[in-house]
Amino acid sequence: MFAKAFRVKSNTAIKGSDRRKLRADVTAAFPALGTDQVSELVPGKEEFNTVKLYAHRGDAVTVYVSGGNPILFELEKNLYPTVYTLWSYPDLLPTFTTWPLVLEKLVGGADLMLPGLVVPPAGLPQVQRGDLCAIALVGNRAPVAIGVAAMSTAEMLTSGLKGRGFSVLHTYQDHLWRSGDKSSPPSIAPLALDPLDLSEEKGSVQADPTLQGDMRRLTLEGEEEESGEVQQMYEEKSLSEASEDPSPGGLNPDPTDSRTLQEQMDELLQRCFLQALKCRVKKADLPLLTSTFLGSHMFSCCPEGRQLDIKKSSYRKLSKFLQQMQQEHIIQVKELSKGVESIVAVDWKHPRKGSILEGAEVRAIIISYAKKNDLVDADNKNLVKLDPVLCDCILEKNEQHTVMKLPWDSLLTRCLEKLQPAYQVTFPGQEPIVKKGKICPIDITLAQRASNKKVTVVRNLEAYGLDPCLVAAILQQRCQASTTVTPAPGAKDSLQVQIQGNQVHHLSWLLLEEYQLPRKYVQGLEKAPRPGKKK
Repeated sequence: MFAKAFRVKSNTAIKGSDRRKLRADVTAAFPALGTDQVSELVPGKEEFNTVKLYAHRGDAVTVYVSGGNPILFELEKNLYPTVYTLWSYPDLLPTFTTWPLVLEKLVGGADLMLPGLVVPPAGLPQVQRGDLCAIALVGNRAPVAIGVAAMSTAEMLTSGLKGRGFSVLHTYQDHLWRSGDKSSPPSIAPLALDPLDLSEEKGSVQADPTLQGDMRRLTLEGEEEESGEVQQMYEEKSLSEASEDPSPGGLNPDPTDSRTLQEQMDELLQRCFLQALKCRVKKADLPLLTSTFLGSHMFSCCPEGRQLDIKKSSYRKLSKFLQQMQQEHIIQVKELSKGVESIVAVDWKHPRKGSILEGAEVRAIIISYAKKNDLVDADNKNLVKLDPVLCDCILEKNEQHTVMKLPWDSLLTRCLEKLQPAYQVTFPGQEPIVKKGKICPIDITLAQRASNKKVTVVRNLEAYGLDPCLVAAILQQRCQASTTVTPAPGAKDSLQVQIQGNQVHHLSWLLLEEYQLPRKYVQGLEKAPRPGKKK
């Protein structure tokens, strides 16, 4: 309404009777305000003016100005607060959240479309069609716009968060705001999450379902490389794939993607489904209405610039898709009341699929993604702006509305910290062996037996593909000493080799020179006897 300059008809000091009437109107329009707050908003003695003006489209508007700032405006006998007022009373109206990049469009006169909404963990505020609402940006609860809801919350969810959500009346930086002192929005922290929710969240699910592993590759041919594992959960996108999302209006096929639009939508549907289960839903939420799961959880996991449209997938209907997920034993769906389905159980330990990616490639993917999506801060090249994909990847639930940027080193470190350890061993002429978990070094220790004789004990040979019995036979011959192979204490299905005397020198030659193991994977070599000292 105030995107363009308006024409002022009159500007007069308000009368005492009109001031009292305005207080009564404010009390009726905004019952959440107490008597003291109404008196603060419409003071009894301070300068207070009534400005009558015509908006650029001809609408007759009455604006109430206090202390030089417009605080209220009246249109067709309805009172509306300005952003100046909402900054003092941020909870006056139900508040919806959008992304900072959307603000420019709103200031230019655009309405707020539903795909631009950010759905918080607690879901959208409950409003009816025609309700007055505030609009804030991610990370700051200070409203930057007000508008009228074009549909109820239930209708928004039913529509799949598509279409026009709010008719915007006034914004920060529009001409009505410019008529005041032109101050910027204060920094108002988002409402804190329930500590119980945070503890339950950490106990059940962690942030990113697309990155899973930091491993070291060990080759027995003298090579040593650092590598990483990126494990893709079913059809969820890795960061590299996400960087090639279509631009806003992403229902159009990606020209670099050979898949059909339907295949791309199937992939997006499954990605949002899995990410919603891992990052949004807690055990305490169950049973959960399938409609609520879609509207409050799945849609919020859709990357910016993409639209999740089940009708354009091969499933056509949510119920059919959830049936497929039930057949894969990921969830259990039941009809708890006639015609209404709910998710009643989730297999949080359902096995995941994935592939290996070197650590250097993980870093390259993250850097490429940030650059392709223009996330590098223009004022400080050392900072990276966090979009929805990165937020879901690396931020905890309580950070997602407060942390907007991270330094490069922190971003890369956080990504790698989300990875589960694994390792790969490669033998000449054989396929690489990949195992989950951290690889333990070969452990060489010296022990004193009852006869006061020393023995050399070697553990963890199996992790490097070495047969303890074969190693024992080789050492027995070379050292001319007795050897035994016994179960390793505290280790399941693992053997240890014992050799009479201090045989660390022979072990060092065998492991480092003949088997070409990197020295960093063998601990205890310093226990070798010094020259001239008896074993």
